[in-house]
Amino acid sequence: MDNYTEFMDHLLVETMKHNATDLHLCAGSKPLIRVNSRLKAIENTDILKPETMRQIVNLYLNEKQIELLNEKKNLDMSYSKRDLGRFRCNFYLQRGTFALAIRSLPLVIPDLEALGLPSIASDFLEKNKGLVLITGSTGSGKSTTLASMIKMINERYHYHITTIEDPVEYLHKHEKSMVTQKEIGSDALSFSGALKSALREDPDVIMLGEMRDMDTISIALTAAETGHLVLSTLHTNGAVKAVDRILDAFPTEQQNQVKSQLATVLEGVISQQLVPRKDHNGLVLASEIMAVTPAVRNLIREGKQYQINNLIQNGMSQGMRSLERNLVQLCQDNIIDYQEARLRAQDIQLFDAYFDVLT
Repeated sequence: MDNYTEFMDHLLVETMKHNATDLHLCAGSKPLIRVNSRLKAIENTDILKPETMRQIVNLYLNEKQIELLNEKKNLDMSYSKRDLGRFRCNFYLQRGTFALAIRSLPLVIPDLEALGLPSIASDFLEKNKGLVLITGSTGSGKSTTLASMIKMINERYHYHITTIEDPVEYLHKHEKSMVTQKEIGSDALSFSGALKSALREDPDVIMLGEMRDMDTISIALTAAETGHLVLSTLHTNGAVKAVDRILDAFPTEQQNQVKSQLATVLEGVISQQLVPRKDHNGLVLASEIMAVTPAVRNLIREGKQYQINNLIQNGMSQGMRSLERNLVQLCQDNIIDYQEARLRAQDIQLFDAYFDVLT
């Protein structure tokens, strides 16, 4: 077993040395790391065998966890290595063998300003109730943005902050606030159950790792309505699609009520992507910001959220910006490549229009 411990330590050291975001282990392949959004093999490693993957699983998981992995076919957990970092691990099965995806998480939580988000992102955190959403695809940095937001609140306010995660990723110290962190599986059975429980624990701020289903979304909306600041994520691209995603989680007969509730509690949406830098030295955050103004609330209430994009494009004075405008700005600043930026745009025509005007 010591050999496998040394082997994994070596792979994690290589992952961090190359500033890789992920490490992938799968039988039949060499260990792979994701650097600047692209996979590459770790040098001087051999193709992994099924037995090696089984031993790695035995290294990390206890008997009960292995039973759960075999039953559910996947398992999430977090793992810390002294002087190296913290990691989010996803064990899964493929072609009858174990596989593992490891996401690297810095031990030090970055300040919100250092992420490249505009100042309105911190303005959202000055609210004492309401809902703030971070959206984006897997690997777009949502968890890091949430952690940075919690860090800012923790340093500024005397609050009780509760986080509900699967698994707990970033560890928060008690600063001005008290931060209690619940992990699904070990501290709670489900997101909705943990959220119901949290509401009885006198929280000021609730950070919900993900709004996965109708029950969780419903409780989160009620929490935001009853005097709590709720921060959460959705797997969508674009601020407007976040509104659609929430409404689509409910049956048709409930949607009018949910529109009214969402229009009342939503305070802001940050939709983000991580884009490779032009100099190949890491990734940079590109984001779309929707501040929920009275006009935005009216459109949500009336079911006309498809018109919100126009407000985002014309809402710079209110702190809003479209993804396309931010991508063009990053091009102008010579941070990202034009072709890469155009590839990431949701509205190519809008991107081209901004590019013609701003460059």
